[in-house]
Amino acid sequence: MKRKIISIDENKCNGCGLCVKACHEGAIELINGKAKLVSDQYCDGLGDCLPACPTDAIKIIEREAEGYNEEAVKRRIEESKKKQDSLACGCPGTMAKMIQRSSRQNEEGNIIVAKENLLGEYKTESELRQWPVQIKLINGRASYLDNADLLIAADCTAYAYADFHKDFIKGRITMVGCPKLDDNEYYKEKFIEILSSNNIRSIKVVRMSVPCCTGIVNSVKRAMLESNVIVPYSEVIIDTDGKIIKEI
Repeated sequence: MKRKIISIDENKCNGCGLCVKACHEGAIELINGKAKLVSDQYCDGLGDCLPACPTDAIKIIEREAEGYNEEAVKRRIEESKKKQDSLACGCPGTMAKMIQRSSRQNEEGNIIVAKENLLGEYKTESELRQWPVQIKLINGRASYLDNADLLIAADCTAYAYADFHKDFIKGRITMVGCPKLDDNEYYKEKFIEILSSNNIRSIKVVRMSVPCCTGIVNSVKRAMLESNVIVPYSEVIIDTDGKIIKEI
C-alpha cells in the first residue's frame, strides 16, 4: 500500500539519537552511528520525530510501505522495556529492580515504621521502593516508572532532613541528583523521556534553600512543558539547618 512514512537522510544525520527518544513507537534505532527506520510497520507516519531532529534529516514522504501495525508496536515496546531494565553498561549494580516492603501493625492497628534491632534499639525502616536512585542511572522506561508518583530530590536533602524516608520517599519512586554538579540539560532530557514513555501520576520535588538547587526545579518544569505532559506538581524547600521552610 502507498502511504505516508518517514524518510531519514543518512548524510544529514549526526547520530544524536534525539529522534529515537521522540518516536513513541520505537520505529527508529541508532545503527552504526546513524538513525534508521527499523520497520515500516512501526511507523505511523505522523512525524513526531521531525521536530526533534536538529539537522533536518527526517521528512515525511509517500511510498509503497507495509501498513502500520499497532499490535506489533505494543509488543516491541514491551520487549524494549524488558531489555532496558538493565543498562547497556552491563554493571549488575545498575539493574532496575523493585523493592518489596511489608508493613507491620501493632495491637491498635497502627502501622509500625520502626523495628527493634539486636541491641534492643528501635530503628526506622527504609521506605525505598526501587533501585537505582541516581537520575543518571535510572532507565527512563523501567517498568516501575509506569503509574508512579515521583520524588525528585536534590542529593543534600536526604542528609539535611531527618525524616526523609517517612515524609518523602514512602509511596514514591525516588530519583536523586545534584543540580550544581550535574548537567541540568541532561536532567531535562531524562525527565522528558520518563514523562513521554510512562503514565506519571505526580511529581514532588524536594530541594535545598541554596540558589544552585533551583536547577532541578527548572529541569522538571521545562520537561513538562516541552513534553506537553503536565502532571500534579508540588515542591518542598529545606533549609541548611534541616527544617522545612516552604511547601509549594
